[in-house]
Amino acid sequence: MNENILLVIFAVIVLLIAVGIWMTIRKRRTDHLRDRFGDEYDRTLDNAGDRTKAERALEEREERVDALEIRSLTADEHTRFATEWRDVKAVFVDSPVEAVLHADRMLATMMKTVGYPMADFDRRYEDLTVNHRDVARHYREGHAIVDRHNDGSASTEEMRQGMKHYEALFDHLVADAEGGGVDGATTGTTTGGTTTTAPTTRATDLDGDGDADVVRQDTDGDGRADRVAVKND
Repeated sequence: MNENILLVIFAVIVLLIAVGIWMTIRKRRTDHLRDRFGDEYDRTLDNAGDRTKAERALEEREERVDALEIRSLTADEHTRFATEWRDVKAVFVDSPVEAVLHADRMLATMMKTVGYPMADFDRRYEDLTVNHRDVARHYREGHAIVDRHNDGSASTEEMRQGMKHYEALFDHLVADAEGGGVDGATTGTTTGGTTTTAPTTRATDLDGDGDADVVRQDTDGDGRADRVAVKND
């Protein structure tokens, strides 16, 4: 067989192997990003209009967040924010708009406190999606309602839903605070000098209709109310 033909065949084989390796690496990259970001992968792809561009943007988020020093709230910070959050919810019945706007500002402050950069909402949201995609979705939907309010198109019911979404992010931020989770989430009984912590259920009625809109319950028996069940009417 002609030597030139052999060289061409060899080159084609090498090219096919290279393409196969490239396709395998790309598939693994895509699978990793889809698994980590979930629906956010598709949302980013829709916005970018190009898979390579979208995946590069998601990888940049990963690199950016990996360089951050995210920490838990201290006990004092937890107490301060828990007190402020109770005040926000107390205001909601009489002034939903004021309460939700306050919650929006407060959550931005909390994120800065634990180590997220004090950037605009889009940056905070993107950083949150890297490790907490479900909570990030609540944050995005809550903030979208605030934007609709600023445009004059959000109803009181939407503001109530926005508060529920923000509640999910608040509970996430306080869940790992030093000295315990959500403030007031457990009760203790003392028997023979030993204090036993018992799981409790706490409900929050955001709109004053007598029904619990947000329920915190200790579902795993660790004595902390760290799960949120949101009632959707």
